[in-house]
Amino acid sequence: MHRFISLTFVVVCLFLLTDHAHAQRASSPRGEASTQIGEDWIIVDYSRPILRGRTEIFDSGDEYSQMVTGPAPVWRAGANKSMRLHTETALIIGGVNIAAGEYSTFVELSQYGWMFILSSHEAKESGREEGDGLWGVYEYTDDKDVVRAPMIVSELDISLDQFTIGFINVTDKGGFL
Repeated sequence: MHRFISLTFVVVCLFLLTDHAHAQRASSPRGEASTQIGEDWIIVDYSRPILRGRTEIFDSGDEYSQMVTGPAPVWRAGANKSMRLHTETALIIGGVNIAAGEYSTFVELSQYGWMFILSSHEAKESGREEGDGLWGVYEYTDDKDVVRAPMIVSELDISLDQFTIGFINVTDKGGFL
């Protein structure tokens, strides 16, 4: 009988912990994409919003991109904290030499083309954090842009349910984000 009570207690505790963990799960969980070029790493830290049944999230015409940017001039490329790119090696983006370091990344969205923005804006962990830096794109200004480079935009034959960043065609000379 003692074993039955102990086992029941353990099962109930596991159920409660699982239910609590589910309740605490972020609606746009953290994601990371990383690759190695030679001995050096490039790491992208971002949040991964889920479609949750939404369609045509970029819309068209005058409404283009407003579902993902709201009133902001640029998209944080994800959700929550601004997307961060950390590189241990110098990069060339859009023909501009970029020093090793950590940067915020944004995307200027237009139905005629997207612009990748690498910025020296610091990032806050939350919107309530004091001090310098951005939470998402609130207070974004282009005076800290390090480079703006046109992006290649194409449609996939499949739907990705969750925002996903990755590296493709990587060699010891570089690759694509």
